[in-house]
Amino acid sequence: MRPIRWFSRLYHQNIQLRLTVYFLFILLPLVAVSLFSNFQSRRMLLEQTTERTKAALTSSMDYIDLTLQNVEEISTLIATDANLLRYLEQNGSQLTPQAIVNFTEVLKQLSNMTSINHMISQVSIFHSRSNMVVSTANGSKHLVDPRQHEWLRLLARFGGSGIVYTLPDEPTPDGQTFGSVIGADGISLVRAMDLSNPDRQPNLLVVTLSKSNLLGLIRSLLPSDSAQIVLLTSERKPITGTGELSAEKLAGRMADDGTFTVEVKSKYYKWSLLLMQPKDEVYAKSEQMQLYTYIIIGISVLLALWISWAVYSGIASPVQRLMSGMKRAGGGNFNVRIENDRQDEFGYLTQAFNQMIYDQKQLIEHGYEQQLRLALTELKFLQTQINPHFLYNTLDSIYWAAKNYEADEISEMVLNLSRFFRLSLNKGSDTFTVEDTVSHLHYYVRVQQLRFLDKFSVRYEIEEASKPIPIMKLLLQPLVENAILHGLEQRERGGELVVRAQIEEGYLRMTVTDNGVGMSRERLDYIRGELELIFGPDKPGLSLPPWEAPKDLYGLRNVASRIRMVYGKRSAMKVDSAEGEGTAVTVLLPLDRCKETFELSEGAGLDRRGAE
Repeated sequence: MRPIRWFSRLYHQNIQLRLTVYFLFILLPLVAVSLFSNFQSRRMLLEQTTERTKAALTSSMDYIDLTLQNVEEISTLIATDANLLRYLEQNGSQLTPQAIVNFTEVLKQLSNMTSINHMISQVSIFHSRSNMVVSTANGSKHLVDPRQHEWLRLLARFGGSGIVYTLPDEPTPDGQTFGSVIGADGISLVRAMDLSNPDRQPNLLVVTLSKSNLLGLIRSLLPSDSAQIVLLTSERKPITGTGELSAEKLAGRMADDGTFTVEVKSKYYKWSLLLMQPKDEVYAKSEQMQLYTYIIIGISVLLALWISWAVYSGIASPVQRLMSGMKRAGGGNFNVRIENDRQDEFGYLTQAFNQMIYDQKQLIEHGYEQQLRLALTELKFLQTQINPHFLYNTLDSIYWAAKNYEADEISEMVLNLSRFFRLSLNKGSDTFTVEDTVSHLHYYVRVQQLRFLDKFSVRYEIEEASKPIPIMKLLLQPLVENAILHGLEQRERGGELVVRAQIEEGYLRMTVTDNGVGMSRERLDYIRGELELIFGPDKPGLSLPPWEAPKDLYGLRNVASRIRMVYGKRSAMKVDSAEGEGTAVTVLLPLDRCKETFELSEGAGLDRRGAE
């Protein structure tokens, strides 16, 4: 039952299997009719062959009956011939010269009789008084064994005027055979002499049929060399024939299912002709038709499989691809896209599915953007809770106090810090131009230079065309901070920080480079792996919650997440470093997304006057 349930489940789940089963069911009537026609043709061929063979065997059997009747008439002439009877009556128990002359005359007359019918091979007479056997084939022979004498006399007495056919292998009381005693090699007609005399002597007439002539008569009926034909007595003992003639062998071959057997019985003597032939030879004429039938069935099955595959490829396969795409989309993968090169209904469905997934993805991305707008609005709301004038006035007081005490480094540091915070607020705007970003960044860099006593220098390489491009504020500051604290701080002198911005193939490319201590290969691979988790093809760019987020690379992760979330999956961040040579961090922003982000920020911004 388990294989049946397995096949049933597979049948209901697989369209191609169902199509194949349907086509095979359509072919079943054709296959059944073909096999039935082939079976009927074989049966009709067997019946026709049987009829033809029976007709031929019957004709031969009738001829054998006529031959036997002729032989019996000849035997009657011999058994009633007065001259022969006189010669036999004149001979006594002693073999006198006169007896020899008489036996010679008997042989002459018997020889004349054998020429009448070619089926007679020899004629023999047993003379009971002298125990002599006179034969046209072997001359005269004296039997010395009394048991043979008595057996032949009994055969003559109990046979009466009737006829008995005796095979040459019939045993005698002395352990020999009838053929060896008489000298006969074929079946013999045995009857008594002097039929009309009730007081006759037990003399015996033996007319032996020619085995070779009988075989020649029936051999012509053989349809092939592997066939066998046998002439049988009424007791089903073989008289002559081809092949193995033992009764056991014949019975075994007749019982074989692979043997075609036809038997015809004689009307008068109950003899029978048996023809046996392998059925393969009988069916040989239908084998070619059977082969054609099997070829047609095989081709039909192959065509059914091919048609089911073609139908599956044209109909079921697109459906399965749609089903697979729906499953992937249901699992949250909205980057799925089904290849479509069809112009029919399935092509329309596939195109509609791709468009639906694209629209769904756009809706989700817009949902993220709305969430981002909400987050920005909340952030601005929090920022408005701080009175910026308080911060400006405090820093201004510190600046003039440092001036009064002639602390020029402190006053410059406070001045740059004041300008840095003033530009950070940027009147409520979320974006800077590249030019404003570099100016804002320079205030922070100057504070760090004063802190580290000018251990490093800074150089800005800003392409003119990139200056008006808007970007998120505070985008480069964490990268510059990492370059100073982790790269340049450990150099005694000669440190250099380079900030570059340029337009390159539809992207704004910004690079922060330092000639600090760099990092090891293991550390670089680790950082790249962490960035891959943010900028991967299926990653949304959102940072992990605080309880799951790693405790290092906080500033780098923050910048990377903001870039991926705001500028989309085409944005990128790359880190290159060599130990002892320095580090370079590159940010790639799509120019079209920079413009969209600026418009989004302006649309979601609060009233700038409220932020002042």
